[in-house]
Amino acid sequence: MRQRSPAVRRGPPRGPPRSPDGPGPPEQQHKEDEREGLIEFYGSYQELFQFFCSNTTIHGAIRLVCSKKNKMKTAFWSVLFFLTFGLLYWQFGILYREYFSYPVNLNLNLNSDRLTFPAVTLCTLNPYRYSAIRKKLDELDQITHQTLLDLYDYNMSLARSDWSTASTRKRTSRSLLHHVQRHPLRRQKRDNLISFPENSPSVDKNDWKIGFILCSENNKDCFHQVYSSGVDAVREWYSFHYINILAQVPDAKALDESDFENFIYACRFNEATCDKANYTHFHHPLYGNCYTFNDNSSSLWTSSLPGINNGLSLVVRTEQNDFIPLLSTVTGARVMVHDQNEPAFMDDGGFNVRPGIETSISMRKEMTVRLGGSYSDCTEDGSDVPVQNLYSSRYTEQVCIRSCFQLNMVNRCSCAYYFYPLPAGAEYCDYTKHVAWGYCYYKLLAEFKADVLGCFHKCRKPCKMTEYQLSAGYSRWPSAVSEDWVFYMLSQQNKYNITSKRNGVAKVNIFFEEWNYKTNGESPAYTVVTLLSQLGNQWSLWFGSSVLSVMELAELILDFIAITFILSFRWFRSRQRHSPPAPPPNSHDNAAFQDEASGLSAPHRFTVEAVVTTLPSYNSLEPHGPSRDGEVGHE
Repeated sequence: MRQRSPAVRRGPPRGPPRSPDGPGPPEQQHKEDEREGLIEFYGSYQELFQFFCSNTTIHGAIRLVCSKKNKMKTAFWSVLFFLTFGLLYWQFGILYREYFSYPVNLNLNLNSDRLTFPAVTLCTLNPYRYSAIRKKLDELDQITHQTLLDLYDYNMSLARSDWSTASTRKRTSRSLLHHVQRHPLRRQKRDNLISFPENSPSVDKNDWKIGFILCSENNKDCFHQVYSSGVDAVREWYSFHYINILAQVPDAKALDESDFENFIYACRFNEATCDKANYTHFHHPLYGNCYTFNDNSSSLWTSSLPGINNGLSLVVRTEQNDFIPLLSTVTGARVMVHDQNEPAFMDDGGFNVRPGIETSISMRKEMTVRLGGSYSDCTEDGSDVPVQNLYSSRYTEQVCIRSCFQLNMVNRCSCAYYFYPLPAGAEYCDYTKHVAWGYCYYKLLAEFKADVLGCFHKCRKPCKMTEYQLSAGYSRWPSAVSEDWVFYMLSQQNKYNITSKRNGVAKVNIFFEEWNYKTNGESPAYTVVTLLSQLGNQWSLWFGSSVLSVMELAELILDFIAITFILSFRWFRSRQRHSPPAPPPNSHDNAAFQDEASGLSAPHRFTVEAVVTTLPSYNSLEPHGPSRDGEVGHE
């Protein structure tokens, strides 16, 4: 049996196959070539790469073969070829990095349609003295009056109500005074927090900060809440005790002592009069009675035309009646525009309306639609956010942040903050039941603002949100020449007792500036089709080839793996043949082993019969003439 190469190559044969006994008949050799052409491999790595470079459609590869007699050119083209490959795959890496970073394109659309009018919340800026807490508020005013007199020598005038009996006043004052003395309002030096005797004549009141101290339940640790402004300190201190009084009244938030007709004198939308079905009422501890218009999802207002005559027009009373001066330091009203089914956070998005002024607020609607999933960290409805929604509204980022703080408040302080919704099974903080809740609250608030609680990371933006861009214009109302008859008509219609014409009323107009509204959408900047197109552009730029050229490269890799496997298998078999056999433990096993070895070494089982051929000659690039083997080159 003749010795054959373990692999054969593609391409025409170098010459007729030779056998040990002679050349053989031509017909037999031709049939053998046809039979062995079905499994074509190459005899070496050199033949594989020579055939690939000579026949591939990738530009520049042929120069590696054509220039083989000029070593300088071969080296130059080899360096250039592999450098180009490196640059190509460097560009591929940039494209893949951009694709997996999930960039987006911002799409801006202008839409024209009838617009749904947003919800509008208007507050009186006048915290109301509920009859259920009137006595305690009067007593708190008395304690505050004495505190301001001790600290600043200021004698504050109080509009006190009549108390029922002196014994009731004494009993209630003693209970309230005990808690106020536990959290006193004090002056503190600007460079430290050391208390100084309040009545000392050597104190320069301009060199001191004012604040109050909140201590833990065992008084081992205290928190100093200090303010540079005495107004802010007194207001915050008074608000702290005011919240405790509200928390002591069962269902204080359910108390309804609103007086819509005494606050809103006129209400018109789209030149039609409003009624009670168009608003809902709630009470805010700091902003007083609040009314939300167009919050009923069953019958929403729509604007058919833009302009001031096709919006909401309100005439409101801004004169403060039975107010709490230590809570409300401004006069007027507070208004906020928001979407339906969203709570009105008056601290965040509201602004004040000045008395004696007509405020015209023009709106522009703007919608934002973000891509979710891998493209942005937004949420569709908040169901995938690890924070329970405590509000009876849809998910917003502010709803989530406040719910997160309230849940942490309940876990850390064992009670809930009065300004936020009450979680199930919890109760509002009250220092008659939770002695050190103020200390716990301010410590937790400092951690919240520093994002130690992680609320700002947990709460994600919604994927779809609606915002209203507002711009306001102001003018005097009523004018000097018309104020007499305007106030006369108000007094006749609404029984308004005029005490201050200039600070008594205000007018608010809210309307759409134009029909068009803007939609900001996102679309993927890179899709699979875009990525393939970019990869194809780079491949064509550097090699001027196509998809079939990529398949040729893939075929080269597969052939390389196949030759490596065959050569490795041949090397392993040769090592087995030349290694001495281990002595068997007995003759029976030795005979069995020899039989098995002889069977394994049978040449007809493992011999790969193939014809070794060479690459076709490229006579257009090489001189014609006899080769070393005596073969004549032909075209």
